[in-house]
Amino acid sequence: MFDIGFQELIIIFVVALLVIGPEKLPEFSRTLGKWVNEIKKGVQVAKTNIEAEYKEQLAVPETIMKSDAAEEKTDENNFEPEAKEGKV
Repeated sequence: MFDIGFQELIIIFVVALLVIGPEKLPEFSRTLGKWVNEIKKGVQVAKTNIEAEYKEQLAVPETIMKSDAAEEKTDENNFEPEAKEGKV
């Protein structure tokens, strides 16, 4: 995901250990894990909503095209013969 190697993880862990301290590190790790899970859930919900709207938008033109075709057919049948020939 982030393309972090083993050496980078060790450096991050050592810095976190120095900054946070060994007593609070497990609590901080749990809290960070909960935040990451909440962010993943939010992204998944947003992705699902966007996909649903996208599919809905793709379905709309088909119904519009069908109704437009039906209107054109109706309009062609309602023209007067003079209007079709260009005489008004």
